[in-house]
Amino acid sequence: MNDTELFARLADIVGPAQVLTDAADTAACLTDWRGRYHGACRALVRPGSTAEVSALLALCHAENIPVVPQGGNTSTCGAATPMADGRALLLSLARLARVREVDTANDTLTVEAGLTLAAVQQAAAEAGRLFPLSLASEGSCQIGGNLSTNAGGLAVLRYGTMRELTLGLEVVLADGRVMDLLCGLRKDTSGLDIKQLFIGAEGQLGVITAATLRLFPRPSARATAWLGVADSQQAIGYLSLLKARFGDRLTAFELIEEGCQRLLEKHGHTLPFIAPWALLIELSDSGDEALLTDAFVDWLTEQDMVDGVIAQSEAERLALWRLREDISEVQRLEGASIKHDIGVPASLIPAFITACGAELAATFPGCRVACFGHAGDGNLHYNVSHTRPDNAALFDDEAAVNEIVYRHVAACHGSIAAEHGVGQLKGQWLARYKDPVALETMRALKRTLDPKGLMNPGKWLTPL
Repeated sequence: MNDTELFARLADIVGPAQVLTDAADTAACLTDWRGRYHGACRALVRPGSTAEVSALLALCHAENIPVVPQGGNTSTCGAATPMADGRALLLSLARLARVREVDTANDTLTVEAGLTLAAVQQAAAEAGRLFPLSLASEGSCQIGGNLSTNAGGLAVLRYGTMRELTLGLEVVLADGRVMDLLCGLRKDTSGLDIKQLFIGAEGQLGVITAATLRLFPRPSARATAWLGVADSQQAIGYLSLLKARFGDRLTAFELIEEGCQRLLEKHGHTLPFIAPWALLIELSDSGDEALLTDAFVDWLTEQDMVDGVIAQSEAERLALWRLREDISEVQRLEGASIKHDIGVPASLIPAFITACGAELAATFPGCRVACFGHAGDGNLHYNVSHTRPDNAALFDDEAAVNEIVYRHVAACHGSIAAEHGVGQLKGQWLARYKDPVALETMRALKRTLDPKGLMNPGKWLTPL
């Protein structure tokens, strides 16, 4: 099928205005968020309903046309960027942006995949509920992309990742068939939990078009503190103590090393103090905020810490969180870094930091490691720069740096991809470190659900 015929068929499905082919209309969608990957496409298509997605995929399946689903294009691993051969259609989900149902009695919200995370949070808030997923990109990332990468964010410690927050999905398979698994059930033993195959699959098995999400009571009380500790071992010790004292009221436990704090200060942020390691801790609960804060203060007075402050107002709370959220931006201002989004058991974070940092320092004298992240659930953002003077030719050292970092992650029985996905960035490393039987099982599912290999080709389920 030539382009003229294809574009006419696409226009019949979605309307001519929703088939974009001019470079000015597609350019922003062909480069990943970090600017590392650049692709091409035959057209950018914007369906407005599940029925239109179904018709598009049926056409592409019949004509052997690859399809790359794209949400808010905030992937940090190139997962939503098409390959450079220009064969694929880029399928934008942005127009699938309706709230389909709010069920406050069942604490569920059913939304379409193109709704931004911020809009989902707002829909929950308007219903007097909380949807707890929170990310720095929440104003632009879409819920379909959050599902496709099994997003985590700031409150996984209490509420879990998208896997735990999702009760049902609507998915269009590669051949255009619609699988309706939308439901609000907490218990269902009627066979395998098929929806889980598509969460974290990065659009390689089908296109998520809608989801039924869990809602929670909105907390009426929060207590937030910025603490300084001597080392990461003391920090993880506090994690255990807080869990024992406050249970699931412990909502966030963020770890920030000194170098990140100094970068924030350098670029105009005011910090309460600078410590070898900082902790940003938040408790949340129903009931009276003063009582929760008093209980937190009582616990803090029992601890031996470098320093500490507790937010006295919502403005102060938001200011503390701004420090955490702006770390990536101040790193960007300092230049490129080799980024790692890793997961290790929280108990092994200190051992990982010590061993990996020592080997990097010995191999690349003078290198800088910026380590921060969601220590409560074992997810660290571990970024390396200045492997050479003036940070020159940094990415020439990327493979060697990754070799060290991922070997230490594997030694901790950890994951090379905790919350950002695999995409184009980590496929070769997944092939090395993922259990081979597990990886072959994933690829067998790919062959079953997408036998022609048309869904998001060139990513990690494509054999290397």
